[in-house]
Amino acid sequence: MSLMSEMGQKAFNLGVPIAIHLDVTYRCNERCVHCYLDHDDHGEMTTDEIKNTLDQLAEAGVFFLTFSGGEVFMRRDFFELVEYARRLMFNVKIKTNAVMIHEDEARRLRELGIDTIQISIYSHRPEVHDAITKLPHSLERSIAAIRFMREQGLRVTIANVLMTANSADHMAVQALAAELGANYTLDPTITPMMDGDTSVLALRIPGKELPEVFHNPALVENQEEFCAPPKPPSDEDLEGYSCSAGHSFCYISPYGDVFPCVQFPLPTGNVRQQKFMDIWNFSPQMNEVRSIQSKHLTVCSSCSHVASCSRCPGLAYMEGNMRGPSTADCEKSFYRTGIPTANMLLQGLSEPRTFAANGAPLIQIQPLAAHA
Repeated sequence: MSLMSEMGQKAFNLGVPIAIHLDVTYRCNERCVHCYLDHDDHGEMTTDEIKNTLDQLAEAGVFFLTFSGGEVFMRRDFFELVEYARRLMFNVKIKTNAVMIHEDEARRLRELGIDTIQISIYSHRPEVHDAITKLPHSLERSIAAIRFMREQGLRVTIANVLMTANSADHMAVQALAAELGANYTLDPTITPMMDGDTSVLALRIPGKELPEVFHNPALVENQEEFCAPPKPPSDEDLEGYSCSAGHSFCYISPYGDVFPCVQFPLPTGNVRQQKFMDIWNFSPQMNEVRSIQSKHLTVCSSCSHVASCSRCPGLAYMEGNMRGPSTADCEKSFYRTGIPTANMLLQGLSEPRTFAANGAPLIQIQPLAAHA
């Protein structure tokens, strides 16, 4: 086990919030077709409020801090916030579309000792990428920024969300990442909007295209293990937990709302009204999330995939039950291994069915509660 993995596991076991995802704004200069956010400003935390929150996070034992949005550089005080975070010794990662990063910004990011910058690139073709972001020349500007940052020696990750509009381009984007000296990640999951709107789910690629991704050794390492039929779960597997959400990780919105994860919109408190550690330790909702073991899951506890499934409790929550199946993850498990899940068998399905014949989503999504 690597040192990082060992540290993460120890934090998980002790209930230390070692990693935090903090969105500093939902405002953005792009309007990506699949984005789950409301880009209007409904009262973001001020500079001082965010600094106070960072102080509390440092006291709580947080080490890994991800600044994201929206577009982080829409905040005029963003570098001030990053500088403050680095003085507190956080390991800082930034998610950005990078269109506002030029040579001076890249140099300052290097001087501040940023760990990684993650940038979304959806296609190597400007007409496809720019159609997704709805910002002309966004691909050109993002790639120029990546070159500036790589010249400074910064670590860059290109993140690609797979959807109907760009499904044919992921291999070319991976090749572009290699050319630029950047890491590459591919995610086939489109999530509902935080207000409960499911219309964006129509952008998901058909499940039958997933095997091409999962069985491609250039995209997925350890093919034999990753795509092998699931093994019956052990007692230890059933004593396990879905993910780090609420255990060693959580998400804070630009308005101070605290959630188990950015994809798990269960309100647990607000740092404008409560101390972060009071929310982390005493929120009934947070404690409920961290109490759920695999053996407590409805349907999934009897599924052969339970030990290897990528089940997201947040997506399950948005389908109506945080202890229930996540339709998207059931689909991924099936197309990864070729073995039906317990949820599919319960419905008498030989293959996943995410959408009705008319294209309407079959799942009902629970909207995000309004911020305080």
